[in-house]
Amino acid sequence: MKKYLSSYWIRSAFFTFFQRFSLTFFGFINFVLLTRKLTIGQMGTWALFLTITGIFESTKSALLKNAHIKYVSSSEDPEEQTEVASSSFLINASISIVFVILIILFADWLGRWFHTGKELGIMMKWYIPGILCMVFFAHFEAVQQSNLDFKGGFAGYFVRQILFFFVIVGYKLLKWPLTLTQLSMYQSLTIGLGTIVLFLFSRKYLLFRFRASRKWVKRIFHYGGYIFGSGIVANIGLNLDQLMIGKFIMPSSVAYYNVASRINLLVDIISYAASEILFPKASRASAQEEKGRIKYLYERMVAVLLAFTIPTALVIIILPRLVTVVIAGPMYVAAAPILQMYMITGIFRPAQNQAANLLNSIGKPRLVFFANSFTLGLALLINYACLVRFGFYGAAIGTLIATLTGFIFWYVIMRREIGLELGKMLGYTLDTYRTIGRRIADAIKKASVS
Repeated sequence: MKKYLSSYWIRSAFFTFFQRFSLTFFGFINFVLLTRKLTIGQMGTWALFLTITGIFESTKSALLKNAHIKYVSSSEDPEEQTEVASSSFLINASISIVFVILIILFADWLGRWFHTGKELGIMMKWYIPGILCMVFFAHFEAVQQSNLDFKGGFAGYFVRQILFFFVIVGYKLLKWPLTLTQLSMYQSLTIGLGTIVLFLFSRKYLLFRFRASRKWVKRIFHYGGYIFGSGIVANIGLNLDQLMIGKFIMPSSVAYYNVASRINLLVDIISYAASEILFPKASRASAQEEKGRIKYLYERMVAVLLAFTIPTALVIIILPRLVTVVIAGPMYVAAAPILQMYMITGIFRPAQNQAANLLNSIGKPRLVFFANSFTLGLALLINYACLVRFGFYGAAIGTLIATLTGFIFWYVIMRREIGLELGKMLGYTLDTYRTIGRRIADAIKKASVS
């Protein structure tokens, strides 16, 4: 059993880390190339487009994957697994169709609301084929993960990202003009190609039977409905700064905040990869009523994340101007103070991200929904007050204050739910540093002997 668990952690960590890494790395490189290809105004509109579509994609994926993985991984009955998968797919497709209808009806209004003219609405409409492909992409990814297989997800995301990267590089090298509408079209196309790749990896797990049932639709909604709601709330909260800046300041200002957010995402790669690994294991520990195991998993996971996050964040906090200029160019130097504040929030965010993920995995999505709703409401009030008081940098200041307040709130929740001990978590962090130090010392010793 110990050998199996070790192989699971190593195998899953490898594929999920590199999946997240490819997503963030290519997204980051594409962003760097686009900052030198598009105007600041265009980058602001592109950032708003990615924020809106990202909120939908992440939220829907959370509903599908979490419920799908929880119920399939905890069942040994193939017929029941088929009903769960079919019902999950039906909900997934229905939500996507509703979103497509909303785009058709309100995309132009959304462009006017964010002061981007017609361009944002046109981009959203060209993204509709991508939304439909994501129905299958998300389903295949959930099927893979419910079988503790992470290879297909990595391959699908990698193909999406690298093909989009080649498109941007091609336009850059050939010096062709690149419009935002073309970018949204290529987004849809690469999602479709990534879906085909993911299907090829998932075929062995697919039963090719559709048996959705009212029982499981209701059960998934009962469990996943709160996750869906909290996913919307959490994703809006994560992008609240850019949405409020776009509405209350101007769309071009979003570009500066997007620069800081993109750099900040590099620190979060390990955190999001850890969420993918932790969820199935915590679900099984919960099913076996291993409360002590759940507490240990959370404390250890957050400790490891902090061990990597803290030094990275500190370097960027000390050198924000240099990092901003090197990555985005001198035009975006105004983003340096925003980046500093976001790096501080990056130190506290892994604990909150893992807390919500773990509570979902042990069957407490209702608590996560209300906790996320409270923190979003608090963030809205704080951000608005800071925008009125400080202007351009107000959203960053508000985000920092809201994150620190939210950390305290989530700590209290986790203390009550799983008996979280901050001292132990910090102790595990120091233990991680000691382990890394010993490994480095052993490597140096071996190198000197040889």
